[in-house]
Amino acid sequence: HSHNFTMRCGRVAARLAETAWMATVRRLAVRTGAEGTCSAGSAVVGVQRWCSTTNLGRRLVYNAHGDPNEVLQLQSYDVSTLSRPDQLRVDMLAAPINPADINQVQGVYPKLPSSLPAVGGNEGVGRVAEVGPEVKSLVVGDHVIPAMSSWGTWQTTRACLEEDLIKVPKDIPVTAAAMLAVNPCTAYRMLQDFVALEPGDCVIQNGGNSAVGVAVIQLAKAMGVTTISVVRDRPHLTETVDSLVSLGATKVVTDSDLAKMRARDLLGDLPKPRLGLNCVGGRKLLSLCKYMAHGSTIVTYGGMSRQPVTLPTGKLIFDDITARGFWMTRWNETHSLSERQEMLAAVSAFVRDGKLTMKCREWSIVNAKAAIAAATEEYTNTKEIFVLSGWEDCNSIKS
Repeated sequence: HSHNFTMRCGRVAARLAETAWMATVRRLAVRTGAEGTCSAGSAVVGVQRWCSTTNLGRRLVYNAHGDPNEVLQLQSYDVSTLSRPDQLRVDMLAAPINPADINQVQGVYPKLPSSLPAVGGNEGVGRVAEVGPEVKSLVVGDHVIPAMSSWGTWQTTRACLEEDLIKVPKDIPVTAAAMLAVNPCTAYRMLQDFVALEPGDCVIQNGGNSAVGVAVIQLAKAMGVTTISVVRDRPHLTETVDSLVSLGATKVVTDSDLAKMRARDLLGDLPKPRLGLNCVGGRKLLSLCKYMAHGSTIVTYGGMSRQPVTLPTGKLIFDDITARGFWMTRWNETHSLSERQEMLAAVSAFVRDGKLTMKCREWSIVNAKAAIAAATEEYTNTKEIFVLSGWEDCNSIKS
């Protein structure tokens, strides 16, 4: 009996060990892009593949401008040691897919990489993995974001100088940190820099369900400022409206409704907006401006319609509306590191306090084409984001 009991215990232990082994293999398979392997033979292949590539990085590279689906290539490369004492190595954790990233690959963005081939991606967060002896301000384990555009965030690891990076808090979600510097900071700057907004004021914006628009809604709510957000007519409109209202939007209307509504029907008890935010352009801006207050300011930060901005002559003459432009990249280039750090700290505090959330869908870099296709879908309400070296810190990876 004792012998049989010992045999049974051995078989149980073996099954438990095999289960743990397979779980590990599945995790490694995801990281190497070999999702779906689950047989004993493929398990060994998956582990062998992982063990043979631990000194390799992966990146999305383009050698010429064009359609991202045609010019972007997934490339493996050697992770070399640091070549200079003032260098450090960053393992990228996550990097979103923004419209500007797509436009850069296409070659139609105002700021392009200085040379080709280039690695895609402008925004993301990484973890300092190694530092040279002359690095002063950063240590291993710090979370950092690029200090400049065209940094090439769609890669798993790279060496750089400490002045190429800005430290960000480690106590906010990795995906939030990866998306911190572009859309939320754009929203923050436009709410801070053009009109001295006070609690009770009103802001009107088109592109209300864009990443910037969603950030505007939440930051304005935290400031006690009401918002009127305009969205395009679309399938599942009720879901979009409900989502924006749940984030703090005061009112949500469609383009077609805005064009035919009277001011008192739209505003109700709200004051006329002192600040308008435009990311669409074209003639749709005429509808936005007709509701704005005397002496108000309209800020254009995008041009999704690809049409010239059209402003109403009467509002310019009789209501003295001011038209301005804003580009986050230019702001970063013309302001000091301390000013940028102050802005990032303020936006991070909104994230930490639960007053600013960013919806995203996570992807492995090996599925770049599917991720980019999702990012360029019409009427999307979710930011697509690559989960890179730090995949094990995140909840899921889309395959």
